[in-house]
Amino acid sequence: AKFQIEWKEIRNASIRQTEFPFPYRDGQRNLVSAVYRSILRKKKLFIQAPTGVGKTMAVVFPAVRAVGEGLGEKIFYLTAKTITRTVAWQAFETLREQCLRMKVIVLTAKEKICFCEETNCNPDACPYAKGHFDRVNDAVYQLLHQGDVFTREELLAQAKTHRVCPFELCLDTASWVDNIICDYNYVFDPTVYLKRFFAEGVRGDYLFLIDEAHNLVERGREMYSASLYKEEFLSVKKLVKKRSLKLAKELQKCNEILLGYKRECEQFQYHENISAFVFALLRLASEYEVFLQKNREFDGRDEVLELYYKVRSFLDTSERLDENYVIYSQHEGERFQIKLYCVDPSKNLQERLDKGKSTIFFSATLLPIQYYKSLLSTKTDNYAVYAETVFRPQQQLLLIASDVTSRYTRRGEQEYARMADYIYQTGMQKKGNYIVFFPSYKMMDDVYEQFLGMNTAQMDCIVQKSGMKEADREEFLAQFAVGRSRTMIAFCVMGGIFGEGIDLKQEQLIGAMIVGTGLPQVGNEREILKQFYDQRSGCGFDYAYRYPGMNKVLQAAGRVIRTVSDVGVIELLDERFLRREYRELFPREWQSCEVCTVLNVAEKLRGFWDAQEGSRA
Repeated sequence: AKFQIEWKEIRNASIRQTEFPFPYRDGQRNLVSAVYRSILRKKKLFIQAPTGVGKTMAVVFPAVRAVGEGLGEKIFYLTAKTITRTVAWQAFETLREQCLRMKVIVLTAKEKICFCEETNCNPDACPYAKGHFDRVNDAVYQLLHQGDVFTREELLAQAKTHRVCPFELCLDTASWVDNIICDYNYVFDPTVYLKRFFAEGVRGDYLFLIDEAHNLVERGREMYSASLYKEEFLSVKKLVKKRSLKLAKELQKCNEILLGYKRECEQFQYHENISAFVFALLRLASEYEVFLQKNREFDGRDEVLELYYKVRSFLDTSERLDENYVIYSQHEGERFQIKLYCVDPSKNLQERLDKGKSTIFFSATLLPIQYYKSLLSTKTDNYAVYAETVFRPQQQLLLIASDVTSRYTRRGEQEYARMADYIYQTGMQKKGNYIVFFPSYKMMDDVYEQFLGMNTAQMDCIVQKSGMKEADREEFLAQFAVGRSRTMIAFCVMGGIFGEGIDLKQEQLIGAMIVGTGLPQVGNEREILKQFYDQRSGCGFDYAYRYPGMNKVLQAAGRVIRTVSDVGVIELLDERFLRREYRELFPREWQSCEVCTVLNVAEKLRGFWDAQEGSRA
């Protein structure tokens, strides 16, 4: 208690001396003010902030000042990707370079920080778990006095010195710090959320800063949904029947109910009521717990345990069922699945947001704002702000092709050849690095094949592969930093690992060509979304397809202009972008655009690049 009181005085005194670390960019001061006012009024704020606004610092700085003035006690900076956690860390480091004293930690997943080859938290299997609670308090207390920032390396070193679990050390330390940078799931996921902060009946003066908030819609649906496969019950039954006839019997009952659903289901089927199956799962879970208590070690235990966790998750999710859920079953290849699908995650997300004091949602692609406001919160009095871009219109050329499309009815060699022609002509007008984004690997490969026929060694090419590992990804991105004597074209998939979160500045990338409108592939869940929102608001196609697709387009296009000195071209290679329903989704900075065809695209590109050369001269 003495440490807490003394630390808070030191922290707040340092915050009062901390100023915004850079000259304010256009609109940035207004953004800082909007964030502060939202925290002061205990509101939620949605920020559409184009690239280059400096949104991370514009959100972090007022949140820090708010903590210093007693408007909040702990900041949770929530991200969907590792790279954005790094950006957040750098923002706090920049403030520390002034005089800020705040304790900051980045939470790392258990699997990534565990000392053991296989994560097994049994004290008999892990020397760091054995006696952990006898030593962890000293480890945390010492760590808190060593410094203010706790990196993964420091946590690992401290855990090794004190022989404690590094993941639990990380969580215990988080209880005493001021800023926690972590993945969405530590706040929202009902199976892994941090119970020390968000358990039932627990709430605090937390400030939630949610980066790349557009990702939280699909992540929310995923976190609050649950599914089971019929085949898993049979597989586990075979593993346990010699050890427990009772458990095998309960597994068989669940399997029989699913078999009944399977016989009624041709390909896909809605279910109004699955209470018989839920009751069977409750009996199964009860017998499961008895079995696991008696059988600590046996062959196949991991598989048996995995189904138990899935059953528990399914039962927990079944208690959440309301008008925001759809229950369905489907044949998935050789397997049969039943799923509790959270179509609208806003209510579940709101329950967690209510654990804190204020929330700031921010992203470069939070359009249309009403769509995200309706899916990320149930409140109707949330604020929203559109940050001004710092870029001049002359920095980019936005072209919309009127003579090409990725629509299924038009796909074929002729269309792919025209796409390849666009790519070829673009690369030939100005030497540099370009990315072409495609709606699928199949189309990418087909167009790439056409392009190779045109490109007689004038340009270098790199192609994204499915299932690229971290090292492959880094090697791919390193190609953009290589000094070249000719143009390089990167063929990528929209919405994939290179579609957002990569930062290629200045000459590293001078153009992006986006093939298609980014519409998600038609599938059962997309059609469920469409029907659900058709009934609720009459805009099912927008919610299921157009809005998520446009988000991928905007993210891909956002790779080009990253700094105030960047210059580049964006080509939207699909005639559908000329339609009113798509033009209405364009950000403000896209209002200046030109229509082109494959016959005049070279001329328009030359005019743009010549103008850039003229302005430099």
